[in-house]
Amino acid sequence: MAIDTQTGAAKGDATRRVSRLRARRRILARISGLFGTYIFSSLTRRIVVLNLAALIALASGILYLNQFRAGLIEARVQSLLIQGEIIAGAIAASATVDTDAITVDPERLLELQAGESLSPVDDDTRALEFPINPERVAPVLRRLISPTKTRARIYDSDGTLILDSRHLYARGQILRYDLPPTEPEEPSLADTLWRKLNLWLRRGDLPLYEERAGGNGQTYPEVTAALGGSPASIVRVSEKGEMIVSVAVPVQRFRAVLGTLLLSTQGGDIDAIVRAERVAILRVFLVSALVTTVLSVLLAGTIAGPVRRLAAAAERVRRGVKSRQEIPDFADRQDEIGHLARALREMTNALYGRMDAIEQFAADVAHELKNPLTSLRSAVETLPLARNDESRTRLLDVIQHDVRRLDRLISDISDASRLDAELSRADAAPVDIARLLTTIVSIARETKPAGSPDIELVVEKARGDKAYQIMGDDGRLGQVINNLLDNARSFSPPDGTVKVTAKRSGREIIITVEDEGPGIRPDVAERIFERFYTDRPDGEDFGNNSGLGLSISRQIVEAHRGTIDATNRVATDAAGDQRILGARFTVRLPVGSAS
Repeated sequence: MAIDTQTGAAKGDATRRVSRLRARRRILARISGLFGTYIFSSLTRRIVVLNLAALIALASGILYLNQFRAGLIEARVQSLLIQGEIIAGAIAASATVDTDAITVDPERLLELQAGESLSPVDDDTRALEFPINPERVAPVLRRLISPTKTRARIYDSDGTLILDSRHLYARGQILRYDLPPTEPEEPSLADTLWRKLNLWLRRGDLPLYEERAGGNGQTYPEVTAALGGSPASIVRVSEKGEMIVSVAVPVQRFRAVLGTLLLSTQGGDIDAIVRAERVAILRVFLVSALVTTVLSVLLAGTIAGPVRRLAAAAERVRRGVKSRQEIPDFADRQDEIGHLARALREMTNALYGRMDAIEQFAADVAHELKNPLTSLRSAVETLPLARNDESRTRLLDVIQHDVRRLDRLISDISDASRLDAELSRADAAPVDIARLLTTIVSIARETKPAGSPDIELVVEKARGDKAYQIMGDDGRLGQVINNLLDNARSFSPPDGTVKVTAKRSGREIIITVEDEGPGIRPDVAERIFERFYTDRPDGEDFGNNSGLGLSISRQIVEAHRGTIDATNRVATDAAGDQRILGARFTVRLPVGSAS
């Protein structure tokens, strides 16, 4: 008992694992179909590639410009550091006292005692403190700074400004000053906005440059660091939004800091180079924009042009009354436009086919109603002329027969006209074909009239509880089985048998209904599914059949994506001659179909 329980539990676990694996495969298949149909379709790829190309070009230009500006600033800093060290060395070599003169401090003479003397060269460390002589340094600084177009300032060891290259002039140089206008010109609104925008963009990571009043260099962090013996640099932005690079280098002699050399670029020096690069990138951008625009126009032409033609054709179809319009054929395109064109062509063909069917149906209805009405009219007109009761009774039977025929025709016509709308609105539900056949056959056996043939049902066994389950409308599928059973019983002899079989074959469920009647002539094997068509030998049961049963059955089966056909059952005797045993109607319904 325990072994059986463990075996059942193991089978249950295996079944659950298989179910989970199948669910995962279905999810992966749906995701793969989604990516293949929508995300990686031809039209989507074209649009994405074009948009990404422009975005990549713009991002590349921005990254290149940022890297270029950062590299330019770094190169400028290194250049100023090397330049500052060279100039600081030259200044230190020029910053010496005049050794031909003897300098005596009067204060120290008063401090001497009797017998003491004062040496011109003191051993104190103050002998190493050489002052920076502006008169000796200025010519050197002017010659070294002039070609570089940079500003140089020299501060002493206390941070006091000694020299500024802006105020150094050569001998014989003519000084020219631009007088300020009597009425200062105010900048335009565009210039003001551009300056503020440029300053706001630069102020995000750069400090603001300000001219320090009083010439105190210790207010600059780089000067303070250089007075401590270490070179320093900093990048600032002016009020106009222009970048200024400043480098401070200590002026040393015998490791003693005599002062600081501060080198800074002119405002807009680096910006001019960056601006030139921006102009070059702008040119590339304009070329890229032109190429993107041309490609976009071409892409729009491949999309908008066909869509415009399809829309015009659809409009012509809507307005066309006397002539039938053709939808443009884009079958060679494998993208969404091609799919749309094929769908519209199929929809238009289906629409024209439906219109033809409606016209044919109306003509058939008029023809079928005309016959009993003509017969009924003749009988009614002849009834007053009847000379005896027998003639009058026969005419009344004809009238009753024609009225029943009209009632049957009107009911079948109403059912056929509502069928398409009902099938399109009906919600698909699981239908067990085996159970449906069992129920219908049981009811048919119980309600069969006397003298009608028996009904035999055979349902082959199949694996799984849902082997005979499909998605569809059980009421309409039951109507198909009833129509086929009524048709088979009407052709079979009273002592005959109607056989109904069902089996599962791959992804299909096959239902066959066989009778023992005279069979079907080969030339009418397809015509029997047409509306109002009847083919009964020697006018048998004339007027008792509307000819719509098989037509309605085919319409229902095709709505469930299935097929129905009719063949003959034949038997071959010893002589090789074939004998017709009856007719066979075969219905094939795909598993998982929906109405």
